[in-house]
Amino acid sequence: MITGDNQRTAEAIGKNVGITNIIAHVLPEHKAANVQKLQDAGHIVAMVGDGINDSPALTQAHVGIAMGSGADVAMEAGNVVIMKNNLMDVSTAIQLSKETFRKIQQNMFFALFYNVL
Repeated sequence: MITGDNQRTAEAIGKNVGITNIIAHVLPEHKAANVQKLQDAGHIVAMVGDGINDSPALTQAHVGIAMGSGADVAMEAGNVVIMKNNLMDVSTAIQLSKETFRKIQQNMFFALFYNVL
């Protein structure tokens, strides 16, 4: 989690949602640089943001997730927009994407099987 909030607030929020890797006191212009550092270390990075200051980091991340209650710029920068202002919907979106990918794989298999017959 990368946030501009103070360390104590960031740790409290992280604890509620199960995040242990927390980077706090980050200025808006440094969020994208921190995302790049995580990517350079080999991590797959998803960035969730809602403001103008999150837009560069949303664009830099492998998956940018914008909150629908946020700024229009953030929604344009994100790959996914969560319409409600509920952070737990991020995990729902990830699970939905996994199930969708699995269904695509099944359809490809059965299409290949059908065409071979």
